[in-house]
Amino acid sequence: MKTMIISEFKAQCIAVMKEAQRTREPVLVTRRGHPIARIEPVYDNPPPRKFGTLKGRMRIKGDIVHADFGDEWEAEL
Repeated sequence: MKTMIISEFKAQCIAVMKEAQRTREPVLVTRRGHPIARIEPVYDNPPPRKFGTLKGRMRIKGDIVHADFGDEWEAEL
């Protein structure tokens, strides 16, 4: 977890919040070495999956690995 003093947070508040949202890493804000706040992103819905979104939804009919381009094959969603 990243830690920063309150004066630094005050000067860069929006940038710190955007970075916490982007990296999903909380930021601890301190005053005189004592923690006073923790900035972390809030998620109502989990972020969308980038990989595997079509897993189990797509079926391929035919041999696409060893097929000539003359052979017929289909992909269904």
